Amino acid sequence: QVSLVVNVASECGYTDSHYKALQQLQRDLGPYHFNVLAFPCNQFGQQEPDTNKEIESFVRKTYGASFPMFSKITVSGAGAIPAFKYLIASTGEEPTWNFWKYLVDPNGKVVKAWDSTVSVEEIRPYVTELVRKIILKKKDEL
Repeated sequence: QVSLVVNVASECGYTDSHYKALQQLQRDLGPYHFNVLAFPCNQFGQQEPDTNKEIESFVRKTYGASFPMFSKITVSGAGAIPAFKYLIASTGEEPTWNFWKYLVDPNGKVVKAWDSTVSVEEIRPYVTELVRKIILKKKDEL
């Protein structure tokens, strides 16, 4: 599977546009070959203050999010979880705000990272190309 790993926040200026676009991407390309992996984080501007249950409820009800939502974590600095330490080490890009996005190929290799200012629509071609490669490979194997 191709994964788009995103540190999310419910009260950010990027929340509405990103969640809508992430859900559209999930709907268009998931869940067999692609998943958005959302990691709530309260590190930047204290914009994810709620509990894990409240966060998940908000995202599912407001945006119809069907992608996996993980527990609230730390994504940068000494307290970053191992997954984000790996993403940062692989790209040299450390989140400085909410909605950083890391594209990971089916082999676990981090392909690219984008900051909050880059829209999901701008990165869609990168995701689509990786998913297309999986589908073509599977077709060749049949």
